[in-house]
Amino acid sequence: MGAVLLGAVLPGAVLPCAVRGGSRPRIGLVLGAGGLTGAAWMTGALPALQDRLPHAIRDADVIIGTSAGSVLAAGIRCRCSIEEMIGYQRGEAVAGLQALPPVTEGSLPPLPQPRMGSPALWCTALLTPHRVHPRVSVTAWVPHGRGRHTALRAMVGHLHARHLHADHQDGLAPGPVPHWVDGSTWIVAVDYDSGRRVVFGRDGAPAVPLPDAVVASCSIPGWYRPAEIGGRRYVDGGVRSLTSLGLMADAGVDEVYVLAPMASTVTDSPRKPHERLERTVRGLATRSLLREARRLHARGIKVTVLTPGPEDLAAMGVNPMDVRRREAVLATSLRTSPVSLARPRVLA
Repeated sequence: MGAVLLGAVLPGAVLPCAVRGGSRPRIGLVLGAGGLTGAAWMTGALPALQDRLPHAIRDADVIIGTSAGSVLAAGIRCRCSIEEMIGYQRGEAVAGLQALPPVTEGSLPPLPQPRMGSPALWCTALLTPHRVHPRVSVTAWVPHGRGRHTALRAMVGHLHARHLHADHQDGLAPGPVPHWVDGSTWIVAVDYDSGRRVVFGRDGAPAVPLPDAVVASCSIPGWYRPAEIGGRRYVDGGVRSLTSLGLMADAGVDEVYVLAPMASTVTDSPRKPHERLERTVRGLATRSLLREARRLHARGIKVTVLTPGPEDLAAMGVNPMDVRRREAVLATSLRTSPVSLARPRVLA
């Protein structure tokens, strides 16, 4: 695994910068896209990350979750402990979640419907190409997915209900739906008709229940049906950016920690063609991530980026939705993450 520190950023990398004032720095946490294996890898990195923070992870000033990262963000904000999250990845019974079906419907997508995913997005990209990110416009042509996030919605709903019950037990009255929106948790999705990035939980975004926001962020085009909320359709936020790190520029934070399962600042040289292709794609994602990190560094924000290294990549394989690899990925990340964060490479 690699960790980079830039007075601001890299996989296990950090950059030095000054705190903007106050008794402690405002800290942001970015949890990126990565499928089931990415979620397992990020979960394995949480204990090492917690050791570096001056407070509990759930008290981070801003958390941005994209796709798989949105699931972890929801769990963290709903006071799911790191031990519970690790237990769940191991298939253990956790806080009532044992009654729920697994959060996957298979390692391969169901056969998609024989029709274009979003004719409206195609028209928007054709008529106003400057308004639609190129990666987003490509998804318009992806066949309409059939998968449903039934189990994921149930799990997030359960965690949120447990959190609301805990608030009630503590004498705190639950707020109006959606209770989770307080400006500190941002769940990223993409409007599948306009192509615009939507950040649920941030001022100006549609107010939706937490399970709806997470399902929208995880609706991979071609695999899952677009999430329908308030008459709009939404798909996976990862089609726009695998981490949405750039959003932290306007979040008022002094430090940012990034877990990016689909990038790698320290990689390997596999021989198999499909693995080499996967590493090429990772290389592109890594360069994009580091560009965003350097922009934050230029604004005086300290960024630490943690990404999978050679051992992690071997455990993860090339299919991020391969549930069979989840436990091995978790075990590897629990071992490699502390080492990477203890010895980050510093980027200028």
